[in-house]
Amino acid sequence: MLTTSRQARDFLSRISGLVSDRSKPAATSVPVPVSSLIPAPAEELLNRRLEDSLSIPVSREQGDPDCIQAQDRGQFLARQERWDELSRQIGEADQSRAAARCGLPLADLIAYGARADVVNATEHALTENQDVCNRTLIRGLMAFEALRAENRHDPYLTALVALAHIDIGWAWRGSEGPIAAPQANQRRCAAHFDRAAALLDPIANDCQDSPFLKAAHCALFAGRNAGTLRVADEFAALIDLAPGNHRHMRTLGTHMLPRRSGSYAALELEARRTASRTAETWGAGGYAWVYFDAIAIDDQACARVDSRLFLDGLKDIVNANPSQEMINLLAAYCTVSLRKGLGQNLQADLPRLKIAEAANWLIRDHLTELHPLVWAHAAEGFDNSSRIRSVSRFAARGHAGALAAIAGQFREEIEGGQQIAFTGRGLQVSPA
Repeated sequence: MLTTSRQARDFLSRISGLVSDRSKPAATSVPVPVSSLIPAPAEELLNRRLEDSLSIPVSREQGDPDCIQAQDRGQFLARQERWDELSRQIGEADQSRAAARCGLPLADLIAYGARADVVNATEHALTENQDVCNRTLIRGLMAFEALRAENRHDPYLTALVALAHIDIGWAWRGSEGPIAAPQANQRRCAAHFDRAAALLDPIANDCQDSPFLKAAHCALFAGRNAGTLRVADEFAALIDLAPGNHRHMRTLGTHMLPRRSGSYAALELEARRTASRTAETWGAGGYAWVYFDAIAIDDQACARVDSRLFLDGLKDIVNANPSQEMINLLAAYCTVSLRKGLGQNLQADLPRLKIAEAANWLIRDHLTELHPLVWAHAAEGFDNSSRIRSVSRFAARGHAGALAAIAGQFREEIEGGQQIAFTGRGLQVSPA
């Protein structure tokens, strides 16, 4: 967090210069060679010595314990049909802005656990190609609808049912296999989003001081067409309610892409506006967060990003939150997520390589512990809709990918016979 007015003034001076022509990509310097930034293909010698040459503690937790506990609590209360207690706990966590260690709001986690059985049952049915006309496919959702009818004046339970519809809508949109023609899947997805909107629209006035309810309303934009200004304004209000939650800024960035509700000019403008409004929390980090996922999936957005300001943002993010969860996230992003698009667009490659270079100082100066699940999600492009059949195998893939990426950063040292050890006191390089 920025703690001095001087830091805030320095930051504001960095973002104040809005480019006069946002249709042109920002100027970039000549990149350094790819081999010095991105892990090269692992050679036989490097593979054979990888485990012996790298020593780093590995987190064995299958996710943030705070997240797991909150989700389990929500699931337990739903299974016991203790709806009043569930609503109270979501509301208290929402109003207190309580968050897990990873930064996720506890209100969101409790609500996710409460609807997990209903959503997972539908996802499982779609995966197994069950008859879509079978009422068992919607039995849980019908029970939720009955719950909402009995508690129609409770905004938290109403939002819970709406979020279940949104999750199931995503399941239809992303389902695979010959369940139905793609058009039929899209119609079912749209129907669930429409029902969610019908539930949420009457409680719009309850969102003024509720990040949980506001986030539920913003989730509707994934399935409904809306103008750029409205989407930007709604997300701005949400971010102002919860500036510490970087996921809202990342989602705003993807919505500002031309493929969704925005334009490249709108993306740049909202990134700078967000950075200005969240300067006390993230410094220049708000700019980086808005562009974070956008430049990983859109070459033109990557070609236009102000890479210098983005890199300043990464440094400010680490200053604001130096946790190992955050360091793993940023390091995995730079070494895994960004490199997927290399070679497809020369203009995008220039800033992509420049930003990827940050992996060097992130890993060497800040990494002390490996979080395999973070790296596994980075390999999937942080796609929340991807289905994980085995958490242990998913984590194992992340572990292997992380070791390969880290080895690439220490290629010269490892091939020179050095031992790389990550400790609580910092990085240690010594003869093997």
